[in-house]
Amino acid sequence: MAIKPKLTIFDTTMIVVSLVIGIGIFRTPALVAASTRSTELFFAAWVLGGLISFIGALTFAEIGSRFTEPGAFYKVVADCYHPSAAFMLNWTNVIIVNVAGAAAVATIGAEYLNPIILPSDLRTPLAVQLTAAGLTLFLLVINYLGIKTGAWAQNILTVIKIGMILMLAGVAFGYRGFIAPISQASPPAGSVWAGFAAGLVSVFYTYGGYQCTLNFGADIKSARRIMPKAIFMGIIIIICLYLVINAAYYRVLGIGGIADTKLVAAGIARICFGESAYLVVSVAIFFSAMGFLNVTLMQIPRTYFAMAEKGALPPIFMKVNEKTQAQEFTLLFYGGMILISIFLLGTFEKALNYVMFFDSMNNALVASTIFTLRRRAVSSGTLYDGYKVPFYPFLPVFFLIFLLGITVNVFITQYDSIYVGIIIFAAGYPIYHILKWLTKSKLEKI
Repeated sequence: MAIKPKLTIFDTTMIVVSLVIGIGIFRTPALVAASTRSTELFFAAWVLGGLISFIGALTFAEIGSRFTEPGAFYKVVADCYHPSAAFMLNWTNVIIVNVAGAAAVATIGAEYLNPIILPSDLRTPLAVQLTAAGLTLFLLVINYLGIKTGAWAQNILTVIKIGMILMLAGVAFGYRGFIAPISQASPPAGSVWAGFAAGLVSVFYTYGGYQCTLNFGADIKSARRIMPKAIFMGIIIIICLYLVINAAYYRVLGIGGIADTKLVAAGIARICFGESAYLVVSVAIFFSAMGFLNVTLMQIPRTYFAMAEKGALPPIFMKVNEKTQAQEFTLLFYGGMILISIFLLGTFEKALNYVMFFDSMNNALVASTIFTLRRRAVSSGTLYDGYKVPFYPFLPVFFLIFLLGITVNVFITQYDSIYVGIIIFAAGYPIYHILKWLTKSKLEKI
């Protein structure tokens, strides 16, 4: 059942990039521009969001270097605090949100693919669902063949994704035709910083996801050395891509144009490519969606592995093919849940709003384990020669304060959903003990 490392630094860097760059960068800039309504504040939000994410990357890089375990994003909390705490914060994400999220991304990919491959009379909602299911099955087979096969697919998808973003930006900067006048509207008096804060929250979520690289701790060769480097390189690539593409959006549309264009990538493509715009944007979003779906199929099974190790799931979720390093049962289980939710997506999407409150809280809890890991190393006298975050403890503390600020912001702005979220969170405690009892009972009967 042991997981053997097979991923290289390039594999891991591409994983970091795809964990972060999904379809958000094609839509989020409109929300940020609408919130800030100012050129300076718009770019300040992207720069500051990138800086904070880089500080977070430094923090998670040390955690990943010190705790090279499968499903470490879950397991490090269980190990440093208590398994029930990790389960309560993660059970909805792992069992509901990640399933629904993967189904939603597969559906979005299908929505952009079908107009390219199907005649207009066949573009029905059922066709979208069937295409989404087919794409999921295709990637499921690739990952079933092994972690390295999945990584190869991930590398190809991520390189294409980066290439599409750079192409879109390059065409925008090179465009010599009519460019929309650069416009911006001043926000109402007294709301400048509120608008900036709202924009920063949107930016921060668009930068999120790199922390899940921790789940590959057991899959990466020389993880203590390679994981920090891959996280650094990945987040730097992401920051550069985000700044470049936002500069391209601004050059063509201006702040007012970005704010008024829901899908900003389509906005600049329409100006630069004319009738070919839809094709260009559809291909870009399709590959972004597929890259995110594939990396989800790679990393979520490792979380199930960690939960099974802690007794919250049956041992079968730890079963690994020695040759391919694929969790075959877990992949089939998780893939089956995605396929079911594709056809029940409306029901699953409602659950997403209820648990967003705990997303930043969970990230904060995982980030805080750096203090426990350092304290344990000192008290045990263990010699640690891996990566250490600079300016400790100031940078991790700053990052934690920001995450807690995001949590408070979500609580204030989405309070209607918080109460349901709290019920779901509290329900995790008895569910954890029930699953643990059921797992223990099955083991005793063997």
